[in-house]
Amino acid sequence: MSGQALIIVDMLNDFVDPAGALYCGPNARKIIGFIQARLADCRRSDCVVIYLQDAHDEDDAEFKKFPKHCLAHSWGSRIIPELEPEPHEKVIPKKRYSGFYGTDLAETLAAAAVSEVEVVGVCTSICVMDTVGGLANRDYKVRVPVAGVADFDARMHTFSLQRMKQIYGADIVT
Repeated sequence: MSGQALIIVDMLNDFVDPAGALYCGPNARKIIGFIQARLADCRRSDCVVIYLQDAHDEDDAEFKKFPKHCLAHSWGSRIIPELEPEPHEKVIPKKRYSGFYGTDLAETLAAAAVSEVEVVGVCTSICVMDTVGGLANRDYKVRVPVAGVADFDARMHTFSLQRMKQIYGADIVT
């Protein structure tokens, strides 16, 4: 393996489609082209592609904080058509903010001998930042391209990029 992975976080209908239950706004739509380009580059190389997919149960505790969204196996939880995974690419359903909580992400990265990870997707201040924190805690070299992440809150987006750089040591690429 190349030692590199691209993690695409929650690029799902409920977050990215204007009809979605928890639409992140037009900034979420603006990052699609960038992610498509990174995905194409990754597919041409020996890079591992991993999709994280919010997939909640009907009675998920998260719905006390956020509107009901991304119910497992629903339209809202599906990856947007523009970023459709190829059959060999890993899709990891998750029920919490971090891509590591209750998933096999750690094992997937270890099995592929990954040492460097690029993270793109939504929301910068929630699932992206928590997943980057999990990567930092496991000593991965992490890159977050600003053009590849978005949030529904501009202030939290900026704060999260700064936090990922200063606290987690992520390379924030502008």
